[in-house]
Amino acid sequence: MVYKSVIKITGCILTGALLIANPAVTASGAPVAGVTAAASAGTETKDESATPQDTPAESAIGAGDADGTQTGADQAAPEDENTPADGDTASSDEKKEGESPAAGVFLSVAENQAASREEKTDQVSEKEAPKVESEYADIAIAQVDNYVRLRSEPSTESEVLGKLYNNSAATILETTDNGWYRITSGSVTGYVKCEYVVAGDEQLAREVSTRYAKVNTTTLFVRTEPTTESSVLTMVPLEDDLVVVDESVEGWPRVTTVEGEGYVSAEYVELFTEFVQAESKEEEEARLAKEEAERQAAAAAAEAARKKASRQEGKSSKSGSGSSGGGQSYSAPGSSNGQAVANYACQFVGNPYVYGGTSLTNGADCSGFVMSVYGAFGISLPHSSSALRGAGYEVSLSAAQPGDIVCYSGHVGIYVGNGTIVHASTPASGITYSSATYRSPICVRRIF
Repeated sequence: MVYKSVIKITGCILTGALLIANPAVTASGAPVAGVTAAASAGTETKDESATPQDTPAESAIGAGDADGTQTGADQAAPEDENTPADGDTASSDEKKEGESPAAGVFLSVAENQAASREEKTDQVSEKEAPKVESEYADIAIAQVDNYVRLRSEPSTESEVLGKLYNNSAATILETTDNGWYRITSGSVTGYVKCEYVVAGDEQLAREVSTRYAKVNTTTLFVRTEPTTESSVLTMVPLEDDLVVVDESVEGWPRVTTVEGEGYVSAEYVELFTEFVQAESKEEEEARLAKEEAERQAAAAAAEAARKKASRQEGKSSKSGSGSSGGGQSYSAPGSSNGQAVANYACQFVGNPYVYGGTSLTNGADCSGFVMSVYGAFGISLPHSSSALRGAGYEVSLSAAQPGDIVCYSGHVGIYVGNGTIVHASTPASGITYSSATYRSPICVRRIF
């Protein structure tokens, strides 16, 4: 912080004369009146008239727990082996204060005042401005093949508390003398060897995290430009969230949607950053048990739905009518697996996109399409693209199988194989096929 000195002199009158040794030698000073040096602080004001006018009634609505990690055999990097070399300590130089100028015996009042001002100026200029520390300064990112263990003490002999998976984040609490960080991540607080995490790398932290804008109004407009006067690109429903790609325009974060990038009013969203965090032993056990239970429940529900659909199809055949929409017939769900889900979903390609819709024949939006397809198999899923990121369990895109749900910023689709998804895309394209990487997926979730 730069400190400013304010010197205010209302008046000074030198009324005497000083005789030194020789009476002929005198020093006198004229009055110094009204000498004032003042520093005024500027005030920054916010222009309330520029507040966005996208009110909730007018705002836009949009058209696993493995966290992308392996949880099988312990394939963690050999974190119990080498200790990193020292050199993480940074020393700081002491700040030097400005030296006062030498003052002569016979300085006049004005000269003393000038010297005082010069001294203050020197002190101000030599004071260092405070260093603004990055919000990522105490963040450590795991850089390992699979995961690294978190321990109760800074020793490979201590108890294992959990796992920090590759690209997961932790907050550093302290650094030990023997090359360990004490960190906290998720529900776990423990120790990890320094050599298996990268600390203070803002670029890496941004790369492995995701910045979101969560909608807090009934319907939010995503606009083509950062102004309420620009056209509406798409709409996003309450509690859905979009990936933020830029925040350089104050009050208008730029987000990604299926229709492209656009702007949303910060007044109607909650901005937050999401990292993948550590998983405790208890959380891992609970997750694996939940995933297995979900697989079994999904298989049972799908089989029951298949039998029910077969009975209904038989009745329809006897009566001379079939399951149809718009004059086209659709087959009942097949066996209880992901391929059957994909085959069933593909029948509806060409049908319309309808915002908020759930009809596979008359129109659905992206999450309504996924919800209704799985509903035919007896699986209940939420009508929300962001909520679907918590359905089932996570797999990597490279391991995706037909029937998996591919989640994007404000959008979802069903993987059908060969790098392709089927999805309710936009009002213009309806239910259609696209490349699974036509946008960057956030995650892939598997139900079966």
